[in-house]
Amino acid sequence: MFVLRQIFESFSFAWKALRSNILRTVLSLLGVTVGIFAIIAVLTMVDSLEKNIKDSFNFLGASVIYFQKWPFPGANEEFKWWEYWKRPTPSYNEYRFLRENLTHHTEIAIFADEGNQTIKRGNNSIGDVSLVGGSVGYDQLFDVNVDRGRYMSAEEIEAGRNVAVLGYEVANTLFPNGEDPVGANIKVQNLKYKVVGVIKREGSSFIGKTTNDYNVIIPYQSFRKSFQTGTGRWNEVQSVIGIKGKESDIGLVELENEIKGFVRGRRGLRPYDKDNFALNRPEAFMNLISGVFNTLSVAGWIIGGFSILVGGFGIANIMFVSVKERTPIIGLQKSLGAKNYFIMFQFLFEAIFLSLIGGLAGLFLVYLITFIPMGSLQVALTVKNIVLGLTVSSVIGLVSGIVPAALAARLDPVIAIRAT
Repeated sequence: MFVLRQIFESFSFAWKALRSNILRTVLSLLGVTVGIFAIIAVLTMVDSLEKNIKDSFNFLGASVIYFQKWPFPGANEEFKWWEYWKRPTPSYNEYRFLRENLTHHTEIAIFADEGNQTIKRGNNSIGDVSLVGGSVGYDQLFDVNVDRGRYMSAEEIEAGRNVAVLGYEVANTLFPNGEDPVGANIKVQNLKYKVVGVIKREGSSFIGKTTNDYNVIIPYQSFRKSFQTGTGRWNEVQSVIGIKGKESDIGLVELENEIKGFVRGRRGLRPYDKDNFALNRPEAFMNLISGVFNTLSVAGWIIGGFSILVGGFGIANIMFVSVKERTPIIGLQKSLGAKNYFIMFQFLFEAIFLSLIGGLAGLFLVYLITFIPMGSLQVALTVKNIVLGLTVSSVIGLVSGIVPAALAARLDPVIAIRAT
């Protein structure tokens, strides 16, 4: 009860100080408001932008290692393209070899894609479509969700039959007015393909059309009827082997080492020979993105830090004035038995309370930003940033009020009562 009474009295004093000179208080708290707004606004935009970009790379799959010719950009300090272009492209035979020998994987598939394709059906056609040839396991590797019909069967894929699964936008364009695409024929590279399924709508991603909406998936062996793969020629369509591992980092490391050992052995590489292949993980992109956004976050702290510093001086100024104005009251309280810590607690609580008001005002302004339309960028104020803003505000109030509170606590009661 004693502690609650202290908090209530401190709250009462803080509220009276706020109401006694609203203009002075508002001007003093403006620095904290602007500082918290600057920091949390930058962090919110950075977090939202980072999340949107990372979500756009979901098409790369989770816990997947890509065995391919070229490394991902940013995976190495120096991108030695003059060495990489001489490397052989992963072949279908290597895919079958890995599928039969790997033990630490959960799924494996070989695939290739060719963009800017035109798909026809009667008088209807759609361009700028990505044609994807996938082996067995491709749908599990990338979580292809079929909305109508079914996915290609293992028999159809292995035999290289002319069957296709359409993306949502491709199906809507070729089959308007609610027509059912399943069972109908389309033309791809002047070859007839039977539609067996339609993929559920995914929508456009933040960085562009990286979803399945504009894709047409056909068997890998059927894809090879129209495009050269695994020939070693400069104009071939390069295939990629995706191997999905276990969720843990340890499981992925074991899988990566296993792949490297098998591939080096099959390609006849000696112990001192460099790898003539790349094992890419999407984490390379994520780490690169996180590094960029960490720099932006630091910039936000620097920008907002100056405003918070000014706000801290403003709160300290309010507290010094408050101590001066309430010196007789402090003397009376101490003469009636109030302890030094009680007086200090009052002023510290007041400083923190005032700073929190400025922080809440800054957070409210950031919250209003989330309602501004920004195209495909979805901005959200997270609980983490709210807690961070309130914590920073509390710390600023504590630091700004510690000296005035200490001075108030050390006042001599007799001298304080006689002060005017």
